[in-house]
Amino acid sequence: MLRFDHGVVTATLDDTAAARGFAALLPLTLDLHDPMGQAKAGRLPAPIDHAGAESVTDPDSGCIYVVPDSDMLAIFYDDLGQSVPLPGLVRLGAVDGDLDAIVDAGNRIRVRIEQTDRRST
Repeated sequence: MLRFDHGVVTATLDDTAAARGFAALLPLTLDLHDPMGQAKAGRLPAPIDHAGAESVTDPDSGCIYVVPDSDMLAIFYDDLGQSVPLPGLVRLGAVDGDLDAIVDAGNRIRVRIEQTDRRST
């Protein structure tokens, strides 16, 4: 779950070692910025082990990635048709549903990322 001033957005993490490494950092608060009108991005407090993870150079809108060389988290909300330079991005998961709250949040936001328990009782 991503909480920020403009709302709450849910996301689902992939079942990968990199996503599990990210989940181990939760909960966390990140300052994200949006320098190119394509993704909100901010530095993670610790690196994630992404050894052996598949990387992509054409990120999908609505997906959450880590940038391996910089340990930056990026939430893409628009596909401008540009390729990301190598070593690319490692996908961690995807936003569930509408991206409007992320788009409308502004160029600089503080987001609280928390894991929710989806197990039924």
